[in-house]
Amino acid sequence: MEKTDPRISKIKALIAFRTFFVTVLLGSFALFEIGNGAFPYPKAVFNLIEALYGLTIIYALLLRRVKPKPFAYFQIVLDVIAALALIYFTGGIESWFSFLLILIVIASGTVIDKRAAFVAASLSSILYGAMLDLQYWRMIPIPYGLVLYEKDFLYNIFSNIVALYVCAYLTGQLSSSLERTSLTLEKRLTDFRKLSVFNREVVENMPSGLMTTDADGRILSLNRAGETITGLDRAVESDIRIQSIFPFIKDLNKPFERGEGEMAAGPVKKTIGLTISAMKTPQGDPFGYICIFSDLTEIKKMQQEMQLRQKWAAIGELSANIAHEIRNPLASLRGAVEMLHRGGTSPQQQESLMQMVLSEADRLNRIITDFLMYSRPAENEPEPVELDILLKGTLEMLGKSAPAGIRINSDIEPLRVTADPGRLQQVFYNLVLNAFEAMSAKGAGGGVLAVSGKKENGVVKINFADTGQGIDAKDAEKVFFPFFTTKDTGTGLGLSIAMRIMESHGGNIRFKSEPGQGTEFIVTLPVNGKAPGHV
Repeated sequence: MEKTDPRISKIKALIAFRTFFVTVLLGSFALFEIGNGAFPYPKAVFNLIEALYGLTIIYALLLRRVKPKPFAYFQIVLDVIAALALIYFTGGIESWFSFLLILIVIASGTVIDKRAAFVAASLSSILYGAMLDLQYWRMIPIPYGLVLYEKDFLYNIFSNIVALYVCAYLTGQLSSSLERTSLTLEKRLTDFRKLSVFNREVVENMPSGLMTTDADGRILSLNRAGETITGLDRAVESDIRIQSIFPFIKDLNKPFERGEGEMAAGPVKKTIGLTISAMKTPQGDPFGYICIFSDLTEIKKMQQEMQLRQKWAAIGELSANIAHEIRNPLASLRGAVEMLHRGGTSPQQQESLMQMVLSEADRLNRIITDFLMYSRPAENEPEPVELDILLKGTLEMLGKSAPAGIRINSDIEPLRVTADPGRLQQVFYNLVLNAFEAMSAKGAGGGVLAVSGKKENGVVKINFADTGQGIDAKDAEKVFFPFFTTKDTGTGLGLSIAMRIMESHGGNIRFKSEPGQGTEFIVTLPVNGKAPGHV
């Protein structure tokens, strides 16, 4: 679409105003029979008005065929000449129509620019002053009253020239200001349109659904992705509420930063993840809501498949570890039984082989017992426990059998929890023995095990910090894996069982370690036997 030059519109307005003015002027002359006795040349006035009508028609015909600015200057010059002709025919200095020159100056500044206003003012001043001078010296046939003197003519010329230039200045200033404002508004409008198109394209091409609602939850807008996810038509009805689409949203007034739930899209159920943000007034009152949501159905399926694969992988790894742990004692048992079966061994050898059989059988029993304890832990039997007394008793008992050079420092506040004391003691037992082994492996220097316990924010925290050799970074993520161990002896189920016990109490075990600088295990246990936030 071709853009219209704004100057063409202004010239059209000038032509329309000229037509209106000439019509009113002609009509008033004809209606009230003005000019027949008052003007020197009444017939010439009517001829001038007719000529202006003809020029107006010619202007309208030439409007689309000429350049706007030169054409506007041409009209302004002819308007000045026509106004001066009217002033001439109606009495010169005594004419009623000298104000027309001011109107022409205003039109010049409005239609063209500030410079055109000053051109019109200069041309009008020169021609008007020249005409009055000629009239005063009676060099043109326009009579005037005998009461007018030279000073009257001079003051009339002076006042009109001042008025014309003041009007040109003010009109120019106003025109320039309006032009700057118009350019600024046009630029802002263009920027706004570009931004609007950009925002619309961004919103429409978002991979996530975007929905806006009013304060009551009625849907106001929905983007293309939202239409696809929800199955709604683009022409959203104003009475549809967001809760009817996402039934898991109970109350918009409650904080809903991020959530997941199911929705029905026809016969299909979809898992939706969404975020709702309130649009608020400067006073903080919500006037609507923005909802960004996405379809998590396929992602959830992939997660379930991944979890299933991880589960089978874990089962395979566990089976391999169990087979490895059982194969060694079975091999020893088989070798001992074969030697006993072949005979020819001395009584001392038979006794040694029988002791090996019993030892390996006990080892198998411990492996199976630990594995059953890990895979099918016993139910907790919670009761009120003086945890500080239980922990101090465990440390005192184990301290008596601590390796040489190892000492225990404790700083334990009075702690009371609801838990299974026997299973908690098993956790403490495993952590303390692990610390002893870590410090013994460091060398003859021994070390210090610092145990502290305190209550923080409704949970009990117990720290076991040793000065052992620490845990390598490559082994950190495997510490609580079943059958993982860096020691020559043991099944590698101790920490796994401890973690299972703490999880069954609503707690957990974390650790911090630096190779060569020791390890700190942090046991967290809810006071009432439930995780914080659970009902």
